[in-house]
Amino acid sequence: MSERFHIPIEEWNPDALVLRGAEAHHCMDVMRGTVGSKIIVFNGAGVEAGAEILEGATNREVPLKAHGVTRSAPLPARLILGQAIPKGKNMDLIIQKATELGAAEIIPFLSERTVVRLDPGEAEKKREKWQRVALEACKQSGQNWMPRVHTPVTLDSYFASPKDSELKLIASLQPDARPLREILAEHAELQHNRPVGSCLILIGPEGDYTPAEINLAKGAGCLPMTLGPIVLRTETAALYSFSVLGYELLG
Repeated sequence: MSERFHIPIEEWNPDALVLRGAEAHHCMDVMRGTVGSKIIVFNGAGVEAGAEILEGATNREVPLKAHGVTRSAPLPARLILGQAIPKGKNMDLIIQKATELGAAEIIPFLSERTVVRLDPGEAEKKREKWQRVALEACKQSGQNWMPRVHTPVTLDSYFASPKDSELKLIASLQPDARPLREILAEHAELQHNRPVGSCLILIGPEGDYTPAEINLAKGAGCLPMTLGPIVLRTETAALYSFSVLGYELLG
């Protein structure tokens, strides 16, 4: 399979495709691209094209000739992951796998029990790093829809304004948590079997969200969802939840 490269949507022009910056460097210096080499480029918004490297290519700019443009249909539902930031590199793993599983957005949360603490500058650097992780996951998996990774935020800041997700869930260990299928059956009945268009799932840190944070999320419309009788690590909970949601909502 040809190597995949990304051209941002704001630079996407199928009549004059150009790799720039880090993607140009990777193409020419790392992958040893040459004039005439065939590659695949995508814009992260569902569009992909086969392309050929043209004369004048450098490690700063690589002009391309498109040999066909295809469009991937959007997934049936927008899946949004709200993930309390775990310690170590587990957030990289979560973002990588959530991207592969069809996440449309990923919101890193700074909860009261989150070990990681970030000032605004550090938070933006983390966001940029995690967006690159999502990009690499798209390139490796053939995913043409790249999720937006948000700047880390607290739950109270996030829920300070209304959220338009049709279905909001929070993974919970509390007695009122219900299985996803029960929640979906109730939702289908209320919505006259209309398919779920968007779903937000909140995953807590090690030790879970605090009672105050859980009440805040529930007050914003999040329904407690059980992940079964076994207490899962936060990264396992994220991947399990997204796998189940994908099966139920993406078909």
